[in-house]
Amino acid sequence: MDVFEAIKTRRSNGLVRNETVPKELIEEILEAGTWAPSHFRTEPWKFFVLEGNSRMALGEVLVKIAEKTMDDPNSEANIKKREKILEKPFRAPVIITVAVEPNVQSEKVIIQEEYGAVYAAIQNMLLAAHALGLGGFWRTGKPTYDPLMKKLFGLTDKGEVLGFLYFGYPKKEMPSGNRKSISEVTTWLTVKDDFQRL
Repeated sequence: MDVFEAIKTRRSNGLVRNETVPKELIEEILEAGTWAPSHFRTEPWKFFVLEGNSRMALGEVLVKIAEKTMDDPNSEANIKKREKILEKPFRAPVIITVAVEPNVQSEKVIIQEEYGAVYAAIQNMLLAAHALGLGGFWRTGKPTYDPLMKKLFGLTDKGEVLGFLYFGYPKKEMPSGNRKSISEVTTWLTVKDDFQRL
């Protein structure tokens, strides 16, 4: 698949079949992530592949995080809510948790750039999965950044989970998308005086 076609046709797709994804395809996705740019070649990404029962551990931590905001976790409504949360990691046969472990050994390294490198890795992985015929989506939200999540994946104090990539074979094709015209989001600056109009 041409890279421009992949960029324009990729869509977040959570409607996937409960069918095992071959290890070889998962490894291709992971490798695509490792080819993202990183300043000073720090390669600050960490990947955790969740399949089978390992997804249960993620569900249990999501429940613990949700319980922090519940007045009564054992109320009928919250029991149902907890059960629903516990099932979330089983929406796809494979989840790749993507985390950042910033290089703190060098004073040259800027933390924001370490995060940027991992976000670039995530985009590479989403595009690679799409090119391989898989559907998927990038899941984040407040629980992603909870200390319990960091603990689950054994990250350091500086480390952070940046998202969960859910992948599987799509149940249906996604509709084409729309984006703003580049003219709406781009300012061309060709001479110094152009800045006076900003």
